[in-house]
Amino acid sequence: MFRLDTKVALITGASRGIGRATAIAMAAHGARVVVHYGKSRQAAEEVVKIISDAGGEADLVNFDVTHSESVETEIAAVEKRHGRLDILVANAGIAVDGLALRLSDEDLDLLWQTNVRGSLIAAKSALRTMLKPKQGRVIFVSSVVGEMGNVGQTAYAATKAALHGAAKSLAREFASRNITVNVVAPGFIDTDMTAKLSDDQREQLTKVIPLGRTGVPDDVAAACVYLASHAARYVTGQVVRVNGGLYM
Repeated sequence: MFRLDTKVALITGASRGIGRATAIAMAAHGARVVVHYGKSRQAAEEVVKIISDAGGEADLVNFDVTHSESVETEIAAVEKRHGRLDILVANAGIAVDGLALRLSDEDLDLLWQTNVRGSLIAAKSALRTMLKPKQGRVIFVSSVVGEMGNVGQTAYAATKAALHGAAKSLAREFASRNITVNVVAPGFIDTDMTAKLSDDQREQLTKVIPLGRTGVPDDVAAACVYLASHAARYVTGQVVRVNGGLYM
């Protein structure tokens, strides 16, 4: 039901964390995976090796998600190389935390350029490749704070909330072409972004999560696999929450 055989999937920010787990999971379900990285080539190569050693197919692509021309060129090259592009997981993003009154204009611009503009540029480029075959899956990776907010994350939350509105609009625009657009909104997942939490912060956090623990990247990857599969053919414009019940 969740097989992705013959599909080509591009995952941005796939060298670590949720992107890494998603790339490995999609390959395990039969997809040919294109592992995108921005700076961490060695980490991205390790992901490709993991997939290859398990009998899957994967290759690398490198571009700066904030540079439109580079994104468009490289995604077009992916389509030419593989003959198709069926799935985009727009996962690449950054977090800059700080109380709103202390955020610099540079911080605000960087967050917006990477998390929102970068995701939309990638989506636009991928959607162009999906129009002719009239099929495709676009998945934005957001965050629970995009829905519930969080102290010290005003700007980050704003960028993630923007992806929700973008996905719903794109879902309406491309539904007639059999292309679905959805969002996966993780809660607090054990990644590099949450590694800086102190033991006390982690303890306090788990107290407000009904399932009593933080998540792992594989929890989010499973949701992405589902949305990319034929099983989710009637699901579009939705926000799938993977947060242990932190926000309902």
